[in-house]
Amino acid sequence: MIFNSFEFIVLLVLTFSLYYLPVLKSYQLQILISSSFIFYAYHNPVLLALLVSSIAINIITSYLIVQGKRSHRKRHAVIGVVSSLLILAFFKYSPLIGSTFFLSKSIGDFLVSIPLPIGISFFTFQGISLVIDAYKNKPADEYSNLIVKNRLLHSFRVAAFISFFAQLVAGPIVKAHEFLPQIKTKHLSEIHWNGSFQALTTGYFLKMVIADNLKDHTFWIAYPYFENQSSLTLVVMLFGYSMQIFADFAGYSLIAIGVARLFGYRLKRNFNFPYISSSFSEFWKRWHISLSSFLKEYLYIPLGGNKKGEIRTYINLMITMILGGLWHGVAWSYAVWGGFHGILLAIERIFKNSAETKKYQSVKYVKTFFVFVCVTFAWLLFKLPDFNHVIKYLIAIKDNLFLRDHQTIIKYITFYSIPIIIYHLWYLFEEKRGCIRINILRPAAYGIMLFLIITNSGSSSAFIYFQF
Repeated sequence: MIFNSFEFIVLLVLTFSLYYLPVLKSYQLQILISSSFIFYAYHNPVLLALLVSSIAINIITSYLIVQGKRSHRKRHAVIGVVSSLLILAFFKYSPLIGSTFFLSKSIGDFLVSIPLPIGISFFTFQGISLVIDAYKNKPADEYSNLIVKNRLLHSFRVAAFISFFAQLVAGPIVKAHEFLPQIKTKHLSEIHWNGSFQALTTGYFLKMVIADNLKDHTFWIAYPYFENQSSLTLVVMLFGYSMQIFADFAGYSLIAIGVARLFGYRLKRNFNFPYISSSFSEFWKRWHISLSSFLKEYLYIPLGGNKKGEIRTYINLMITMILGGLWHGVAWSYAVWGGFHGILLAIERIFKNSAETKKYQSVKYVKTFFVFVCVTFAWLLFKLPDFNHVIKYLIAIKDNLFLRDHQTIIKYITFYSIPIIIYHLWYLFEEKRGCIRINILRPAAYGIMLFLIITNSGSSSAFIYFQF
């Protein structure tokens, strides 16, 4: 079930109505869990067993870590994390293993045929965060009472945390210490209506008007269609895909944030205008923030971070980025994508001191353009998971200089990319000027977005990050 479907709207309205009924206020967690299971199982009920199994593993191990014998805490934590990773590896990476390594035909065919459950990367990471947070058992407020003594209540809390349909299949990735402290009885009067409306309107606009219209023109990036396009058309299509993937994923995240607010939960911002970044480290602080922070907290820092010398720092950085790349998909091109970003981050770190001189300020916009170009070309590894096709696309850009430009593609990609540019420029203007005048335009902007959602939405499609 996708957010931009009639079925989801019906489920949302029914869930919201039951959730805030005074006679059912004691069953809010159960209502959320039931709706989340319906949401996940709508198109493929069989896969619900996998979600329930993942939840059960995390319920049991997290409870035993806190309420069981202290001498067994580490053992239970290892079992919880390893079990989740094995499930993720089997269902997500078996096809990659089967098609890459020389296995017998029967085993290889079996591994390749294993289906990829939607959202498995997201709910697996959330389960891992629960186990690790329980093991940390920090005295800070957000870590206190993560695991309650009542086993039934603990089960409901964990099930609601991992399966919450607002962010179940494409994030933002929510950490246990961010979500579980928010669980309490919710009241209709506490809803942040304005924040929810703004997030939902912007999110649906980005997805339905921008991303869904751009997809019809970036489609031609696929092999072998791109081979007959001019160099300019190829570059414009890649630029359009950069706009599309941002609008698609940022749109989903905003919808998730808006829906969560309707049920009294705050999810952290997942995108913070990433295309204004003047460095690659800044880009990763603005793009898919929940994944970046997860990898930093649960992988990079445990590996040693930057506390064990320069060489180890670069090794930790590359490991984190390559694994972060593979998290995105079952093709080696995703590892190359992660490694490419890791190399850029490493080079940037080497020249960090010179990048912070006064001269840097005068070339900030040049650096922003350079970061955007590198990020945009790297998206080609997402659109064309077959690495050979990526090479052919780059060769076509070099060789097709004198072919006739596809004016329709260029025109529509330019048209639907303009709102993304305005979106980022609006933020820059507000940030630097602190001008009140621009806030006067906000109601008009939301009115225009609502009008375009109704009148100019593209054909419905699944969100790009559903495949991860």
